[in-house]
Amino acid sequence: MNKLTVFSLAAVLTAASLSACQSQAKTQDDLTPVTLNEVAHSIFYAPQYAAIELGYFEEEGIDLTLVNGGGADKVMTALVSGDADIGFMGSEASIYTYANGSEDYAVNFAQLTQRAGNFLVARQPDDQFEWSKLIGKKVLGGRAGGCRPTM
Repeated sequence: MNKLTVFSLAAVLTAASLSACQSQAKTQDDLTPVTLNEVAHSIFYAPQYAAIELGYFEEEGIDLTLVNGGGADKVMTALVSGDADIGFMGSEASIYTYANGSEDYAVNFAQLTQRAGNFLVARQPDDQFEWSKLIGKKVLGGRAGGCRPTM
């Protein structure tokens, strides 16, 4: 074989092998619908938002609908009622649902973020802030819609 034939054969084989790596375009009928209800929009979920915008879920055969639940209690309600397939929330809502004797409770199975998405905020700026300034002060924890234990 001459060099041109070998080069042409190599080019054809390379092109054929690379074309097998491309995912086939999926139609809407090929996608599995999944509703994901998140507790709140957060910068901590940025990779998820990027994956949605870049079409990664569709490439994997998922037609994702993202819903903002506005609090763990509402996410749990959507999950238990069947309005959501997946709920992003802290473990407190599933713990309270289970502790209250529900037979249809959610099971936490993954860690979504590496750090808690909590922030300490104040009414006035404090350029000299130190944690020791909180000793003896009242700090309000939680957020609107978050679950709180009932006693």
